[in-house]
Amino acid sequence: MPLATSLAIFQSCNITGVPKSTRCAILRDMAKVRKAERRPPLNKTHKLKRQDWAKKYLKTDFSKVLWTDEMRVSLDGPDGWARGWIGKGQRAPVRLRRQQGGGGVLVWAGIIKDELVGPFRAEDGVKLNSQSYCQFLEDTFFKQWYRKKSASFKKNMIFMQDNAPSHASKYSTAWLARKGIKEEKLMTWPPCSPDLNPIENLWSIIKCEIYKEGKQYTSLNSVWEAVVAAARNVDGEQIKTLTESMDGRLLSVLAKKGGYIGR
Repeated sequence: MPLATSLAIFQSCNITGVPKSTRCAILRDMAKVRKAERRPPLNKTHKLKRQDWAKKYLKTDFSKVLWTDEMRVSLDGPDGWARGWIGKGQRAPVRLRRQQGGGGVLVWAGIIKDELVGPFRAEDGVKLNSQSYCQFLEDTFFKQWYRKKSASFKKNMIFMQDNAPSHASKYSTAWLARKGIKEEKLMTWPPCSPDLNPIENLWSIIKCEIYKEGKQYTSLNSVWEAVVAAARNVDGEQIKTLTESMDGRLLSVLAKKGGYIGR
């Protein structure tokens, strides 16, 4: 009974009259309280495209793929994260309540093999359309990282990005092509597939660190500094574990006939 209440679980076992505190104490030994995961809906076409993608890249050397994505971090953190145990007689800490989490910062990063690229911060208040996205890549990824790489590295690297409008537009595609990232060097990406991008796991690691114990921030600079510090604590072995998970992810997609896989 996923996401059932303790009362519903006990009633399904024909057990009544047990106080809530006792029910929860018993269930803690065998279960955890979790929220339902939010995922975009997959229709038949989405599943077929995910399977086609997995078949296309099944023999790819994923150590050559740069996995990229953006993440937005707010001053207050995701809803529902500020929960935890407190001792008897102690008062719960007071949290600020602010609209839209107090505002936030847009962060871009990439991972390849055992290396973290970035993170880089988008300019506050700038919405990433095709033009601003390409300019952002020029000022950060290309000037600060890519240009330092060898010709052989650039020749073999495959650039992955999702299908956000600013990424997949004709303008952005043509701009990347002028940079030499085109055809087989630009990975096609199936729709509704955040579970296939290993950098999503990196975002989870960073968010768990910066928002631990219900931490909030008072300025955009302070939350950005926390992101940078958390990213520095992610070592090469952790990143390598994520990028090396891709073979298993593709096999899981095929086994599930295009359905969602666990991250």
